[in-house]
Amino acid sequence: MLQKINIVNQRFDELNDLIIQPDIISDQKKYVQLTKEYKDIKTIVDIGEVYKSLLDNISEAEEIISTEKDPEMIEMAKLQLDEAKKEIPKIEEEIKVLLIPKDPDDSKNVVVELRAGAGGDEASIFAGDLYRMYTKYCEGKGWTINLVDYNEGTSGGYKEIIFEVSGAEVYGTLKFEAGVHRVQRVPQTETQGRVHTSAASVIVLPEAEEFDVELNMQDVRIERTTSTGPGGQSVNTTYSAIKLHHEPTGMIVSCQDQKSSHKNLEKALKVLRSRLYEIELAKKQAADSEKRKSMVSTGDRSAKIRTYNYAQGRVTDHRIGLTLYDLSNIINGDIQKIVDELMLAENTEILKASNENI
Repeated sequence: MLQKINIVNQRFDELNDLIIQPDIISDQKKYVQLTKEYKDIKTIVDIGEVYKSLLDNISEAEEIISTEKDPEMIEMAKLQLDEAKKEIPKIEEEIKVLLIPKDPDDSKNVVVELRAGAGGDEASIFAGDLYRMYTKYCEGKGWTINLVDYNEGTSGGYKEIIFEVSGAEVYGTLKFEAGVHRVQRVPQTETQGRVHTSAASVIVLPEAEEFDVELNMQDVRIERTTSTGPGGQSVNTTYSAIKLHHEPTGMIVSCQDQKSSHKNLEKALKVLRSRLYEIELAKKQAADSEKRKSMVSTGDRSAKIRTYNYAQGRVTDHRIGLTLYDLSNIINGDIQKIVDELMLAENTEILKASNENI
């Protein structure tokens, strides 16, 4: 453990020198990348100092016990030794988790796409419930949500809704939500009280920067139309809505949320870049999960990950076998317990894989 901490300390010293170099400061991309690494490593350096201090306390206490004649001094040393030995395993576990290589995408903002699946009108209503759940969760985290595009369901909710989330470590938190979510309940449209199963898919895309994806605008056909749905006279009568056709992949991205055509184009391009970036990311996730047989984040959009059962008031995450009888709070945005358990499962898998490779 000490050897690993010393390696981190060396890198920390290197970064300390690099981030004050004029050529690094002038390269914005490099500077942001290195300052972020500096901040992440400083957490390990700080806890490493605590770890070293505990080891010093153990050595000091053991020396006093073996050489000291004064009973009071020996008693104090034994207390110091016991306290330090209790703290060491806890600190070591924290350091192990911090030493797990961070996914560089974890700090990115995200584009979330919710789509109603099987279940007709009820699936659209459920997609609307999920949108409200994520909105409340993100607001509680202090993150910012911006609507990109939506297609309302005929009986409420959404056939599809796309929104951006901005904040700290957004992708690292929300990436576990990607997959198929199922709901089991009596639909509002059901007259005979029968329980139906409906589904909605959640896609979480790390927001791609311009340097992440090389997008050739010659491959993109831009279509400008008037917006539909609510939004006021100027939105619905001017050609502000944008539809992008990416010819090489056949992807179509729409954005009509803003009054300005320029702002809608900017948002639509952000979504397009993120979708293109996700294609490569999904390949990487599939390869990584195959290596460590991950059940947590596979990049598989079709995987059924969670069921919300209203009759029993329960939510079950099938990847880790977690069942919570707290549906009303969860559907109202209190999903942190699920997120924490999924993060723990992911970190455990990574630690296990790294130990096997030693």
